[in-house]
Amino acid sequence: MTTSVVSIVYVNDAPAAARFYGDLLGMSPSFETSGYITFDLGPGADLGLWSGQFEDLSPDVPRTSEICLAIDGGPDELNAIFEQWNAKGVKMLREPHDAGFGLTFLAADPDGNRIRVAPKG
Repeated sequence: MTTSVVSIVYVNDAPAAARFYGDLLGMSPSFETSGYITFDLGPGADLGLWSGQFEDLSPDVPRTSEICLAIDGGPDELNAIFEQWNAKGVKMLREPHDAGFGLTFLAADPDGNRIRVAPKG
């Protein structure tokens, strides 16, 4: 059996969210409808952006989950990503810090969903 893990993120506007994530990830969607868009993140992993499931998602509502982008590079690469995203105006929730598993930072998409960048491994 072939399996794939799809992490679904609820958003207010799937096309707008896809532009945001496409810019951050440097990639184009692999599948698009007006309310559901996915990005192929590699073998067995996809990111799905789904709108229309909730009305008026608010960035102010506390989130209990995160999307984690695990990078191969070390602290210099992580800091460079932080600076790039910061320059793009991405909302930063926590600057780079050591979290016990390595250097990490936490950002948010326009709908308030958390995005962590951390070392792979």
